[in-house]
Amino acid sequence: MLVFRLSALSLAIAGLANSMLAHADSLSGNVFEQITVRGHQTDLLGQSSSASEGVIGNGEIADRPLSRTGEILEFIPGMVVTQHSGSGKANQYFLRGFNLDHGTDFSTFVDGMPVNMRSHGHGQGYTDLSFIIPELVQQIDYKKGAYYAENGDFSAAGSARFKVQNRTPRLIELALGEEGFQRLLAKGSTKQGSGDVLFGIELQRYDGPWTDIDEDVRKVNVNARYSRPLGDGQFAVTLMAYDNSWNSADQIPQRAVDAGIIDALGSLDTTVGGESARYSLSASWLSDAWQGSAYAIQSDMDLWSNFTYFLSDPVNGDQFEQVDKRWIYGGELSHHWHHRVGQFALEHVIGAQLRYDDITEVGLYQTQARQRLNTVRQDQLQQSSLGLYSQTQLELNADWAAHLGLRYDIFSADVDSSLVQNTGSASDGIWSAKAGLSYQFAPKWQAYASAGQGFHSNDARGATTQVDPLSLEPVAPVDFLVRSNGAELGLRFFDYSAFNASMALWYLDVDSELLYVGDAGTNEPGRASKRYGIEMAAYYWFGANWSLDAELALTRSRFTENVAQEGAYVDGALPVVLGMGLIYKANSPWQASVRLRHFGKRTLESFNQQRSNPTTVVNADYRYQWQQWQLAIEVLNFFDSADNDIDYYYTSRLTAEAPEGVEDTHSHPIAPRSVRFKLSYRF
Repeated sequence: MLVFRLSALSLAIAGLANSMLAHADSLSGNVFEQITVRGHQTDLLGQSSSASEGVIGNGEIADRPLSRTGEILEFIPGMVVTQHSGSGKANQYFLRGFNLDHGTDFSTFVDGMPVNMRSHGHGQGYTDLSFIIPELVQQIDYKKGAYYAENGDFSAAGSARFKVQNRTPRLIELALGEEGFQRLLAKGSTKQGSGDVLFGIELQRYDGPWTDIDEDVRKVNVNARYSRPLGDGQFAVTLMAYDNSWNSADQIPQRAVDAGIIDALGSLDTTVGGESARYSLSASWLSDAWQGSAYAIQSDMDLWSNFTYFLSDPVNGDQFEQVDKRWIYGGELSHHWHHRVGQFALEHVIGAQLRYDDITEVGLYQTQARQRLNTVRQDQLQQSSLGLYSQTQLELNADWAAHLGLRYDIFSADVDSSLVQNTGSASDGIWSAKAGLSYQFAPKWQAYASAGQGFHSNDARGATTQVDPLSLEPVAPVDFLVRSNGAELGLRFFDYSAFNASMALWYLDVDSELLYVGDAGTNEPGRASKRYGIEMAAYYWFGANWSLDAELALTRSRFTENVAQEGAYVDGALPVVLGMGLIYKANSPWQASVRLRHFGKRTLESFNQQRSNPTTVVNADYRYQWQQWQLAIEVLNFFDSADNDIDYYYTSRLTAEAPEGVEDTHSHPIAPRSVRFKLSYRF
């Protein structure tokens, strides 16, 4: 029997309409058209501003097996999504030479709501996508690089905007699999007068393959949406509720496995885990000329971790608890219009984005078996931002187009800390300029040149901190906002019958690799860095039934500041990412797919003397359709790879080791081969 716990509701807001709107010239009247995007077959020639942006449709999402919700971002070419802890925790993300940690430098939105958390208890930009029901996603618009004026904080490497469906087929699906995997999905929509009501619910249980713990995942997702035409636009209001609890199998030191203390699927601390909840209410109205949205979000997280075991506290151990409780309010308003100046066609958009985080508790506590022993730091924050932007698209002629963008962001924060020395206020503002040029030099070819400035905010506690919360030694506050600069040259090819390909040669530098260290409650000011690389993606449809895709990203990442006793390599950066997929789809009742994901050896410390092994995993999927019924079989990690999902190199201590601990590789393995069966019924 499935048993689920749903904590007390506090529901709240955000949303953009799910349909993609085809904008007509404002002088010709308001025209709305709902466009269904199936996948990368979408023709973006003459519509995109760079070669590294794209649209992912719900058809493509439905065709790929996912072992966890966060992997939905791996539809973005070059993106890698891994996990180093329990299934309810935000994933680790990698893109363009960044170890994005849990989301810093990649901004994510769902129906206009920001997902990245500022000044979060576990890490700056924390991006937990577990509240998304993949079957309700209409499309994902992604853009890599900081070349777009509508993207501000956390978008140096890129952004992804999820759009939820207005209407969805009625379906009930039950999935059962190894390691205690159980998932029940029910969704559907119905007409109510001139509007549509959509509802979806997801219930999930999972124990995992670990030898020392049951993950005991208990996940509940509920989505409800009402949408209808209103005036000359489209109105929608959306309600989302998510609740989850789990136990964690964290990364483990290799020496413990080699010594036989635990096996590769074991744990040294079996009491870590977490609880997380997110509730939101959002509203939006979109017309040809205006787009507006507003949201309110309540988010709670309680996370217990132990990465160093007995290094800091030989008696009680190093387990710690991170708490984050907040409300987020905000919205966006933009205006879009066209006109001509002589022979040139111009398209303008101006907008304002407002966000306010009321963080009632962001805390760090020393614990043992989830019981608090000591408060390291406990803070309350109020953090706000206002972003103003303008972008102009200039059509020079039928082949040439240019865009110019300008953005200004202002941030402020008030921190009330349990350590009076760290109480204070901070504020900062930053301008960002964007520009691009495109040339369609043949019917099927388009070339691009883009450049832009971006930024990410740092944890507000780091901008007001005066003393280390553990040692009470004086520390220098860090910059509130950190600049990045990027550019790329790109090429896109689209054959309307069979082939779609893109290539981008890109460059990015960041003023600081600052990292908030959640287990110490401090900010580590990092060095400036630069990255460059090449990305290639190709999608080929041979015949009516078969499609093949291949995506390759090669990256070089280095620090640009020299520091004594430190090397130049950026730890955690991925030099090689490869993804390939083969899908068979026909008018026959069955279809099948297989997908390979590979990322190469990663440097684990700045001298590049410690490197991880490469990681390769293959997933497969088979489906059979009979009338309204569908049976699906998913095989995750088809070849039972024993590679690691993620690796780190740092010092930890086991009970019998010297007080100074041992430097070692700490890893989290890919889950062994797992088979899942899904039975669904459409009505």
